[in-house]
Amino acid sequence: MIPRVHARGTRTIGLLHYLHGPGTHEEHVDPHLVAAWDGLAPDPGRDPGATYGDLQRLLDQPVMALPESRRPAEHVWHLSVRAAPEDPILSDEQWGEIARRMVAATGIAPDGDDAACRWAAVRHADDHIHIIATIVREDGRQARLRQDGKRSQAEARKIEIDYGLRRLHTGDGTAAQRPTSAERHKAQREGRERTAREELRETVRRAVAGTASTEEFFDRLAAAGLLIRKRVAPSGDLLGYKVALPDDRNGEKEPVFYAGSTLAPDLSLPRIRERWALPAGAAASADGSRPEQPALPDVTGPAFARRRATAATWQALMIIDAGDDGAAAAHIAAAGEVLDALAKTSAAHTRAELREAALVFERVSRSHVKAVRGHDRALRQAARDLVRSGPALGRGEDGATTAMLIDMAFFLAIAAANWHAKREHAQQAAAAQQAAEHLRAAYETAAAQPMATLRQLGQRLTPRVRQRQAELLQQALPDLAERIRVEAGWAALAATLDDVRKAGHDPTVLLTDAARRRELDTAESISDVLVWRLRRSAHLLALPASPDGTAAPGTRRTAPSAPATRPANSAVTDPIRRR
Repeated sequence: MIPRVHARGTRTIGLLHYLHGPGTHEEHVDPHLVAAWDGLAPDPGRDPGATYGDLQRLLDQPVMALPESRRPAEHVWHLSVRAAPEDPILSDEQWGEIARRMVAATGIAPDGDDAACRWAAVRHADDHIHIIATIVREDGRQARLRQDGKRSQAEARKIEIDYGLRRLHTGDGTAAQRPTSAERHKAQREGRERTAREELRETVRRAVAGTASTEEFFDRLAAAGLLIRKRVAPSGDLLGYKVALPDDRNGEKEPVFYAGSTLAPDLSLPRIRERWALPAGAAASADGSRPEQPALPDVTGPAFARRRATAATWQALMIIDAGDDGAAAAHIAAAGEVLDALAKTSAAHTRAELREAALVFERVSRSHVKAVRGHDRALRQAARDLVRSGPALGRGEDGATTAMLIDMAFFLAIAAANWHAKREHAQQAAAAQQAAEHLRAAYETAAAQPMATLRQLGQRLTPRVRQRQAELLQQALPDLAERIRVEAGWAALAATLDDVRKAGHDPTVLLTDAARRRELDTAESISDVLVWRLRRSAHLLALPASPDGTAAPGTRRTAPSAPATRPANSAVTDPIRRR
């Protein structure tokens, strides 16, 4: 149940004409009253003898009874109440009762108040009603409507329980604007899956992911096929922008433009520019590159970008868990850019779930906690690398590193959900959980082939080696060993532990470190999680040669550089390996 208090109006008759009229795109069907302050109020929608003027004069009567000097100019109060898409169609009687509860809760017509304001509830669609009221009471005083929006939200939560409707979460004013009824009906008429507003929001959000300048941002918008209007000051400074879909036209056949700020609060040009800030006291390198890191396996671009993004996501996860609020908010927002870039560049079989995860995570990225930009630069660079590396294969090293990154992104979504929940950001916490479920589904698809290969390699280990890995597991993780050994992924983990040993690392140290660095309770397969953490921290190929000796697609034909041999305790001191 979604209530919305609209801006106050000056003309009762004007709003009545709109509510009873055909709507902007003839989306209003059978407009009629479902409730009013008086059961005998005229209904111009159902009573041929009633007019809009009749209803308007009765609603305005307490206002007009005041001396002209005391009449409030904006005396028309307007509340819309919409059911969630999953909710059943309610009857007129049910909507009428909901209207009475809303006017009572907001202060328009408290229960038992005989001198309350006059109001009427109009229904012109299955899924919502509009309540119109005049704010002057029968006794000549103005209604006390302070925090009417919050009170309507609180009442909506109670209505959801009483009517068995979908339980929504109270917002904090940071959500993107929902499509209007007119926009939804227009999309339906034109056979669009989504409204123009929603399509533009996603396209702009993807365009900004990992950008480093205004010019690059607008180049991406143009490459996506959007029409662009820039708002330029007399001085020549760029102030803002608007975008439109080429085939979205109004009645005059002109493109329908949306300002970035109307698509989402963080898509205005000033807010986008905030993303390019550097941390205080930091200086950008000449080429915008990141600090040097130990050499990674010699893999092709998409796989390399995914490994970089996994490392950046891990560091972000640690900051969300332990950092200050401003830095955490910035990393959560930048994580959304990584998801957008990943959805844009991943193979077809994972793209749908990743796209849904990115769409949902958009709500997670905004709250009233001000993001301290600049410290999220590694994540934003990771998004940039993903976009620049181009589409990844759905198999081989590309597919395996995609699974590795999705696995890490899942844990980041869980961390974001916990972070928001602790601060009572209900909508954001719920959205993060929903994004995590989409990521879980995407992971299962992405990991199927690489984990099958790793399991085959594990099954080819000699009994002696398998026993050695089981003993190592028991020594490093005594509380989890029994559960891990019965998982389908245990063979893949055994193969990975053997690869870690062959690469010159101490498997016990790395395994212990991989398990303690982050909770595993939310993982469906602990084996899978440990496989990716170990292969990344030990700088192993995500997918080694297949059992027949064939190199995985996504690796270069030249042999990868051998990782330097390190002391057994190096995993504790190397900041890149502390994952």
